[in-house]
Amino acid sequence: MDGRGGRGVGGPGAGSRGAGSRNPYQLTEESPVYVISVAAQLSGLHPQTLRQYDRLGLVSPDRTPGRGRRYSARDIELLRQVQQLSQDEGINLAGIKRIIELENQVAALKARVAELQQAVEGAAAAMQQREAAVHASYRRDLVPYQDVQQTSALVVWRPKRPE
Repeated sequence: MDGRGGRGVGGPGAGSRGAGSRNPYQLTEESPVYVISVAAQLSGLHPQTLRQYDRLGLVSPDRTPGRGRRYSARDIELLRQVQQLSQDEGINLAGIKRIIELENQVAALKARVAELQQAVEGAAAAMQQREAAVHASYRRDLVPYQDVQQTSALVVWRPKRPE
């Protein structure tokens, strides 16, 4: 769904987990560190609710080799968002799942627009450099052509006769 193996509906930027050459011991908001009981406490939900959300694909935490769930700070925030939408707004879980998917899609599209904008700016800068190089290569000993204004005057040319 979002690029993370086995992950369900994640938060914005969810596909960046485990990518790149960053320090594996550095904790980020995407580092899976909380066991289900701590995640339940931090989110204000019951552990069974977290398991249900995992089964439904709303919030799918990383798994340990022993299949234990490990929640990240981003997962905790997503759990709070699901709870707020469910309890305060009265939205059912299918609707919440769709809202989260659409928010993730919007975030991905915004990132793509920013990426394309940078590419366009880079291409424009390269074009300006090439244009400047062309202008710099002009021969300076040539005089620019200027269009002569045409008149309706008639000029008669008579060659001189040899004397």
